[in-house]
Amino acid sequence: MGLQFYFGGSGAGKSRRLHEDITAWAGREPSRDFLFLVPDQFTMQTQVDLVEASSSGGIMNIDVLSFGRLAHRIFEETGYGSKPVLDDTGKSLVLRKTAASLKDEMPVIGKNLNKIGYIHEVKSAISEFMQYGISSTQVGELAEYAKGRGALYCKLKDLEVIYRGFTDYIQNRFITTEETLELLTRAVEKSKLISGSVIVFDGFTGFTPIQYRLIQELLTLTERVIISITIDISENPFRIGGEQELFYLSKKTVCDLCRLAEREQIKRTNDIYIENGLSARFKDNKELAHLEQNLFRYPLQPYGEEHCQNIYLAEAVNPADEVRKVSICIKKLVLEEGYCYRDIAVVTGDLETYADYFEREAFVYDIPVFLDRTRGILLNPFIEYIRSALKIVLFDFSYETIFHFLRCGLVDFTPDEIDRLENYVLARGIKGKKKWSQAFVRKMDTREQGKEDEQILLLEELNKTRERFMIQITPLLQKKENAGEMVRMLYDFIVAGRAQEKLAGYEQYFKDRGEQERAREYAQIYRLVMELLEQIVGLLEGEPMSLKEFADILDAGFAEIEVGIIPGSVDRVVVGDMERSRLKQVKVLFFLGVNDGNIPKSGTKGGIISDIDREFLQHSGFELAPTPRQQMYIQRLYLYLNMTKPSGRLYLSFSRMNSQGKSIRPSYLVDMIKKLYPQLETERVSTEQAPFEQMIGKKDGLKYLSEGLRDYAAGRKGHLEEEELSILHHLYEEDESYSNYVQKLEDAAFAEYVHKPLAKAVAKALYGSMLENSVSRLEKYAACAYSHFLQYGLMLKEREEFSFEQADLGNIFHGVLELFAGKLAENNLTWFDFSEEEGDRLLKEALEACTMSYGETVLYSSARYEYMVERMYRILKRTIRTLKAQLKEGEFVPDSFEMSFSKVESLEAVNISLSEAERMKLRGRIDRIDTCEDESHVYVKVIDYKSGSRKFDLAALYYGLQLQLVVYMNVAAEITGRKHPDKEIVPAALLYYHVSDPMIKEEGELEVEDINKEILKQLRTTGIVSEDEKVVRLLDKNFTEKSTVVPVERKKDGSFSMRSSTIAREDYDTVSRFVNHKIRQFGRQILDGNIAVNPCEQGGKQSCTYCVYKGVCDFEEKVQGYQTRILAGFPEEELMQKMQEELQEENGFLQSE
Repeated sequence: MGLQFYFGGSGAGKSRRLHEDITAWAGREPSRDFLFLVPDQFTMQTQVDLVEASSSGGIMNIDVLSFGRLAHRIFEETGYGSKPVLDDTGKSLVLRKTAASLKDEMPVIGKNLNKIGYIHEVKSAISEFMQYGISSTQVGELAEYAKGRGALYCKLKDLEVIYRGFTDYIQNRFITTEETLELLTRAVEKSKLISGSVIVFDGFTGFTPIQYRLIQELLTLTERVIISITIDISENPFRIGGEQELFYLSKKTVCDLCRLAEREQIKRTNDIYIENGLSARFKDNKELAHLEQNLFRYPLQPYGEEHCQNIYLAEAVNPADEVRKVSICIKKLVLEEGYCYRDIAVVTGDLETYADYFEREAFVYDIPVFLDRTRGILLNPFIEYIRSALKIVLFDFSYETIFHFLRCGLVDFTPDEIDRLENYVLARGIKGKKKWSQAFVRKMDTREQGKEDEQILLLEELNKTRERFMIQITPLLQKKENAGEMVRMLYDFIVAGRAQEKLAGYEQYFKDRGEQERAREYAQIYRLVMELLEQIVGLLEGEPMSLKEFADILDAGFAEIEVGIIPGSVDRVVVGDMERSRLKQVKVLFFLGVNDGNIPKSGTKGGIISDIDREFLQHSGFELAPTPRQQMYIQRLYLYLNMTKPSGRLYLSFSRMNSQGKSIRPSYLVDMIKKLYPQLETERVSTEQAPFEQMIGKKDGLKYLSEGLRDYAAGRKGHLEEEELSILHHLYEEDESYSNYVQKLEDAAFAEYVHKPLAKAVAKALYGSMLENSVSRLEKYAACAYSHFLQYGLMLKEREEFSFEQADLGNIFHGVLELFAGKLAENNLTWFDFSEEEGDRLLKEALEACTMSYGETVLYSSARYEYMVERMYRILKRTIRTLKAQLKEGEFVPDSFEMSFSKVESLEAVNISLSEAERMKLRGRIDRIDTCEDESHVYVKVIDYKSGSRKFDLAALYYGLQLQLVVYMNVAAEITGRKHPDKEIVPAALLYYHVSDPMIKEEGELEVEDINKEILKQLRTTGIVSEDEKVVRLLDKNFTEKSTVVPVERKKDGSFSMRSSTIAREDYDTVSRFVNHKIRQFGRQILDGNIAVNPCEQGGKQSCTYCVYKGVCDFEEKVQGYQTRILAGFPEEELMQKMQEELQEENGFLQSE
């Protein structure tokens, strides 16, 4: 029995000396067993090293094990460990079940259980307690210690409850991975393998309390326990100092082991001190030898040589630039200096950020890499398949869950079938098991003639798809009582869906594409899920639970499963984390992300027990995982171990900005390296470097070719000179494997938009010789001809949805006000004499009639929409009262409501000649026409109801973007003229009324009458009014300063102010004729085939902003030929002049014809 240490600094050759000594000893005593314990990642490499160190070329009595494999071997020999081992996944399953039953006893943890990842945090806390040998009772003692800290006390009391519940549940049934070591401690005394053996621990930086207990037991049973310790041999390993010392952890380990040996009266064997001699890692490398001797040692000793050749320091713009530079450097080392990829490793303090960049750049530069990380499986299609299927049942066949399931990639439906089904479900508001169980009977929109048969066929296809979907889901609709039954139900569903076969297909697909990491994930996923289901049966088979609890338990299990990837080849670059990755035989090490926040790592991402809590509990007498301060000191040891791993070169790099573009500082380590090596200059990594210097192979050169072509096409100077670009282009063009791709790059770089109008015959086939246009359609054409073509030529429509949007609100308002006017007439009432009670009653009737028949009763499909009906009633109630008040202020009376152009087809204002063979018929509906008569005149006012705010803009009219009110007035005037042929028709006002119920903001309290006055002011119409004083008096007979009815205000002298929106009669006639000219112009252009992509911007508004066809037209101003038309504003006088000039030009053109 004995304890022996091998002391030496990093790279001193401790492992090599151990291999030589143990193989020699094993050769001398072939009957003795030698057990070599190393971290999991080192087992294979250590076996190789031991074989190489053996003089006989083999090792017969030396076994290389990890702690886990040692437990397996001993349990196999002694019969201990017969209980199933509960891994992290099993723990999460049991904790989810236990927590659900103890929820009421845990006021803090209980209310957070349904948060994603919370069970994982609870599991981590309990695993920590077990790892450090703390029982549930001792957790209670910790809680008492923290009684003065309310939140911590409550958390610890809750943890005591769930910890006890967890241990009670698994008692006599399972053991946890942490308990295996405790059981191993009891089992080793029965083991013949252990008795009299020699046990070596190599590659460990420290041990947990349970591991110490095992080592204590091994000390009493074995011939010798040998432990390698990384420490500078110039220091005394048996004198422990402060936590801030670099080798504090090593010294603490030595002292703890010596204390155990003393307690068991184990004699100490002579320790081995290994100096950095000729056989050491740095025998030919002065720079790295100096680093090993002086890193984190004080006072700092600067490197005395003139040049520093094997340590490099680089600064990059961001992590992406860092990785690109490193990839270029790795490729050059392999191609130019004869290194193998396995000689090179990369470590970082933030693997999560850097791993994705390495994945991308490794593909570009053809570098084989192994990313030393595990991947979660929550986003794997198979997991989505299971989770979404269960959610369909849990959420009663909601739209989101069904199509999440159908689009997971593992169902037997084509994309077209899913798209058609989704369109139908959205349009008809299909949701709920009842509706999905019944045949679909309502056809899609059949307004187009000749489509009826197609709709019937489509409905038949939809029902076939629905039936197939229901057959797939039916196994999950059975009522099950416990976990075992639910697992079997889910298994039957998975088998029926042929999931294993489809996953194998994906695996082969990724293999064929060379994506080995993805292929391995798909190769493992089915087995991992089956193992999880088996665990649930083994742990919870008879437990009663609801489907919701079962789904939660599954989610907890899925969250714990991680796919570990084995390196695809021997010759590859390892990319790993500074603390997790174990590196051996590295010649060149790249250390990336040497920034503050990575080194030292910023605080942990939280957890049940916070960093501040750990600092407080440090003095409780119970040992827990290291506090953040302790972790920072431990991290320095990891830095030392990693930075002294390479035997050849060390590259350090940091960024100026993070991936989000925020400025970040270099780590303190950078400053320390600069002080150690004053002659070391920081290399600035920049994308501005000459592209030819950064090009390694043809694949990565494509990036520079594409950039160069783009710069050349745009006529700007790029990174490549013209001659360089020509050489590069020729190089790829001559290569058959790249020539097609280069042609595509050229096409993209020199792409330009050229308008190609439709042929006259095509336009005629699309639109006919008789254009039937609404005014809004013409305004759409004015905004962008291509958008008009897509909507009215190709008839592209947005997907119909069973919902109620802003446009629908306007339709309801129009419909209700029309019905309301009709009901007034039916009840022999006018807009002047109905009472508030009568108005409210008739309005309610009109609103109910309108909403019940609107959009498949969408307004009664949810509580939200039903509230909208109440809101609409409130708005419309305010509207009818305001409209009544406005009418009473003037002499006008309503003449027509919702006047359709189709009732007056013979009007000149509606039927417009474009050429001898082509005509245009306008379609539309005027919301309201009011008239006022005297002896020789009829004054006409048109009102357009708007659900949004809108103002009359003469510039918008000039460009054709606001034609509606003038067209309405032209139609209304012609209709009125036919009714009164003996009187002059006078356009009085063209107005918008904003249907709204505005809020009044006042600091003091207002009377009801004052509130109504303020509301009337805010609901004043907008638009344009005749400047004739008589007309204004007829519109609002009482106003003196500011009208509450029309947009007119007076100055002190009685004249109209600049804020008034008025127009002279002769100017209005010009505007009216100009609008007719614009309509004819647009009509001719449409029939001439104009489909130019020509969006516009006017008054700060862009036509592209709310255009639903943005994804179709690919408008991009950077592409030559594309341009937004900037429609300038002009003073009204100048606009009138421009209109007159255009009208004169048209008249001259017509006369010449």
